[in-house]
Amino acid sequence: MRGRIVLVTLLLIINLFLLGRLIWSDQGIFAYLELKGRYDSLQQKLDDVDGKSLDLSQEIRKLKSDKGYQEKVVRERMNFVKKDELLYIFPDEKGKPGGEGTDEREN
Repeated sequence: MRGRIVLVTLLLIINLFLLGRLIWSDQGIFAYLELKGRYDSLQQKLDDVDGKSLDLSQEIRKLKSDKGYQEKVVRERMNFVKKDELLYIFPDEKGKPGGEGTDEREN
């Protein structure tokens, strides 16, 4: 009878040790959950970059093939004008209320 108690106690200790390693070791459940979270985060970033890459590929294709789109982009981004056109560039309204070129002086 005493041998059985020792055997059951030894097996219980071994099981508790293995359970502890399963949960708290470097390859346990908590480490797995942390790695899964990092994987999900990196997968989301990869999906975002893939989406941006697809958008840029489509824009490159449009720039190579569509003359109207090329003209639109050049006119908007580079402020090019056609012959006999005037271009007005207004300052951003983020600056001072009176603008940079005002003659009002603060007293």
